[in-house]
Amino acid sequence: MKAIKTVTLAGYILAIIFFNSCNERKEVKVKSPNGNYEFTCYLNEEANEIYYSLSFRGKEVIQSSRLGFVFSKERDKSRNIIIKGVVKKNVDSSWRPVYGEKNEYPEVYSEIIINIQEGEKKYNLHVRAYNEGVAFQQEFLDDKTHIIEEKTEFALPDNTILWASENAQSEIFKIPISKVEKPIDRPLLMQSSDSLFIAIGEAGLVDFARMKFIRSADAPTTLRAQLDDEVKFHSAFKTPWRFIMAANKPGQILENNYLLLNLSEPNRIEDISWIKPGKVIREVTLTTIGGKACVDFAVKHNLQFVEFDAGWYGHEYDDDSDATTITIDPKRSKGPLDLHEVISYAESKDIGIILYVNRRALEQQLDDILPLYRSWGIKGVKYGFVNVGPQEWTSWLHKAVRKAADYQLMVDIHDEYRPTGYSRTYPNLMTQEGIRGDEESPDNAMVLKTVFTRMIAGAGDHTNCYFDKRVDEKMGSHASQLAKLVCIYSPWQFLYWYDRPQGSDTKGSGGVRSRNQIIEVPELTFIDEIPTVWDDTRVIEGFPGEFAVIARRSGNRWFIGALNGSQARNFKIPLDFLTPGIKYEATVYYDNPNAGTITRVGIERQTISSNDYINRRIKAGNGLAIILKFKQ
Repeated sequence: MKAIKTVTLAGYILAIIFFNSCNERKEVKVKSPNGNYEFTCYLNEEANEIYYSLSFRGKEVIQSSRLGFVFSKERDKSRNIIIKGVVKKNVDSSWRPVYGEKNEYPEVYSEIIINIQEGEKKYNLHVRAYNEGVAFQQEFLDDKTHIIEEKTEFALPDNTILWASENAQSEIFKIPISKVEKPIDRPLLMQSSDSLFIAIGEAGLVDFARMKFIRSADAPTTLRAQLDDEVKFHSAFKTPWRFIMAANKPGQILENNYLLLNLSEPNRIEDISWIKPGKVIREVTLTTIGGKACVDFAVKHNLQFVEFDAGWYGHEYDDDSDATTITIDPKRSKGPLDLHEVISYAESKDIGIILYVNRRALEQQLDDILPLYRSWGIKGVKYGFVNVGPQEWTSWLHKAVRKAADYQLMVDIHDEYRPTGYSRTYPNLMTQEGIRGDEESPDNAMVLKTVFTRMIAGAGDHTNCYFDKRVDEKMGSHASQLAKLVCIYSPWQFLYWYDRPQGSDTKGSGGVRSRNQIIEVPELTFIDEIPTVWDDTRVIEGFPGEFAVIARRSGNRWFIGALNGSQARNFKIPLDFLTPGIKYEATVYYDNPNAGTITRVGIERQTISSNDYINRRIKAGNGLAIILKFKQ
């Protein structure tokens, strides 16, 4: 049959199981520490494939599905799969991030490591069952591996619906799985019943090809992993993790999104003193006057950074533009721009400067510009329009993040890149786009799909704007814009994306019109006070595309964002997360057509405690933002 040997090693409990050559089904199970998840892995000898299945609280989440890869020269070659043995271990620990949605994350899981031989190739299948979800990866031990495609499947229950987008910044649609025709992005949120939600995705992607999902041609309710390109390694390596999460409510999956961080390597930056989260205003006039005006505004309104966007070193799409020079693109601004003067002025006010650089210059000049920008006193770089997908560009991009860390430069990655947990390993990667943000003028219903899908992956730069007319015409309301700052997490929160402060150069172009002048309306105090990183996060209630209520704590202050979709709704927000026995002052920011300001936001104050509720009727497309402080 099989022999089991138990070993204790460095806090881990390991059980080593050696299989004999009998014909019994070689099946291995692992349960999450709380018993909610049970992962079953076995060798289907008839198909000569490794299969798995997963249940959550007794309900089948993933039906029997293949996993593995197709290797070069083996597509039509017979190869026998043998399970040689299994190692089991249990981990019960926690870790504190440099910054995050919580100030401490539990890292508790049961793991099995299955030793597999496939023809002449040897590898280990790692499976971890956390209380938050289950994930698996392969560890290849050979000197050379060439992967043609991935075989991993996710056989889902009948009638599963999903919220799908074909690209990282495209619209998100709610569709039946049978309607999936093209590859769709990850993470992917699905619903198989009124009380069962499932999320699948990728974690720990560093030097591999990106994965998406495509519907199987053979099974209408099965999704298959699809790699962007072939993968080649010339030494031992581990693949990214494929994760599966389940919950009775979609907010529970969102609240457990730190699973992706747990599946990534620990922080490798020893000195983290220079890594600073904060709020950012975009400077678009590309002038000295405009830059200093943004610095002054940042000081007045408790922002930490000013970002100079595309055009400061020439036309961003011109391969000849030199990012070591300050050469304004005349199509964006007439200048003048003395960037060094602005940097010096900002430093005197304790404000950091961030520079945008397009991928064309990054690919040609990365090793030159990073030490140069460090010498200028720059605090971070926004990597623009980076290549993503194939192994080559995945590796290049993460190496570019590591190189930035060598020069104590923080990074924001824009456009199609979606996070998979690398900010744990290199926390100088502050945020990234990969999101349908305010640049695309999404209405609240679309934002509410983003909240429960894209935000499973991690921080998202939503390019929040406030005074642009698109807020009223297309996106919702100004109280909604405030609520989004709570609902959408980003350690670097880009604000006033299309807006200019008082004193900014009105002749500079930058694609921003003078109507976007920032006006000192009373509710800017909410933006002034809100932090960008948190000690605790609670997803109180919500549903993709319909509504959300999220509460976050910083110190002894709580911030609540309530966002409403396309139908008016009565919100009854419980406050049982507050400290019992303490009175709080609640400052409530809400949409009020009679407020008498251009933004039509009202402000009310009331005294509440943990036994109370905040009751509000919120109109379609509106929102609510609340600050809760100890009452003096």
